[in-house]
Amino acid sequence: MNSVVNLTLAKNSQVGNIAFIDLKAQQRRIRPAIEKRLQSVLDHGRYIAGPEIDELEEKLAGRTEAKTVIACASGTAALIIPLLARGIGPGDAVFAPAFTYNATANAILLAGATPIFVDIDPATFNMDPADLERRIASVKNEGRLHPSAVIPVDLFGSPADYREISKIAEREGLFLLSDGAQSFGAELDGKPVGNLAPATATSFFPGKGLGAYGDAGAIFSQNTLDRERWSSIRWHGTDEARKDSVRVGFNGRMDSFQAAVLLEKLSIFDDELTARRNIAAEYDKRLSKIARPQADIDGSVSGQGYYSLCMENRDDIVKKLNRAGVPTAIYYSTPLHLMPAFADYAPANGLPVTEKVASEIFALPMHPYLTPQQVDYICEAVCEAVR
Repeated sequence: MNSVVNLTLAKNSQVGNIAFIDLKAQQRRIRPAIEKRLQSVLDHGRYIAGPEIDELEEKLAGRTEAKTVIACASGTAALIIPLLARGIGPGDAVFAPAFTYNATANAILLAGATPIFVDIDPATFNMDPADLERRIASVKNEGRLHPSAVIPVDLFGSPADYREISKIAEREGLFLLSDGAQSFGAELDGKPVGNLAPATATSFFPGKGLGAYGDAGAIFSQNTLDRERWSSIRWHGTDEARKDSVRVGFNGRMDSFQAAVLLEKLSIFDDELTARRNIAAEYDKRLSKIARPQADIDGSVSGQGYYSLCMENRDDIVKKLNRAGVPTAIYYSTPLHLMPAFADYAPANGLPVTEKVASEIFALPMHPYLTPQQVDYICEAVCEAVR
């Protein structure tokens, strides 16, 4: 009998079933408060643009130090709206990592621009500033597109290198839009996500650190002048009276029910974030000698949206962990430039670091309701799987 099977048989009642993300445990904690919030929406009947939207935007701005916040329909909408507001479209090159979810590239293409994929740093898994400079120089030398924007992604909750990327963006005249879909709650140099770039998009997909019970997102700006234009675009491009179309827009609104859920989840977010960080610290302590966890740049604190690590024999390890009752996920086995939808934008020589990391990475369970016994079991299972 192999060691993984032995470990599985040794599971006791204190461990139980391990969830990759446990939304049910979170709901049990705050369900009465959520039901009260939802009842309030039913009572006032403003299912779109209810008072919960204003309250949520105000609270999000307060905790992120953003000058203004726009609640919107999804993380994808949160990326598209600032691009449209900036006038980015055909003929514009927008630089983004290929190692992320496809929403980043989709947003660029839906705005009418061209994605230019950038390689990642092998330790942080985030955009490599040195490769960004090379890609910008290549686009300028070719002369077919105009370098217009850069979208770093805070992968798995860890802030990208905004110190260097901001310098590059300023020097090259690029609009800097942060994709913080996974990093709400993270910090760099003491500044929160939402205050690390002129504009930041985030997602409140249910599985995020701060998640709704459906699709939702938000945009954070350091310029109050963005509010009127962003708000208009999310409401079909209408004026303040919501009658005449003054620009191109779409239905990018968040509904009042999602805002109501987020307000209650926000009330326990800091407590949950502390738990996530403690779990990640234990994973790092126990596993860093046998695997390669994501590294944070100096001065940053991750929002711990997900916990991913690299191992050369990833596929075998994942199979053993799943047999041992430890759920896993792979973010992302296929980089964007190797997907059919984005094949036309693949760099001629590929993205070697991205492709190597994609072949080795996998994620362990990460949520605030993992018990110490479960964390211990997960760590033991990983250690047993490599023996």
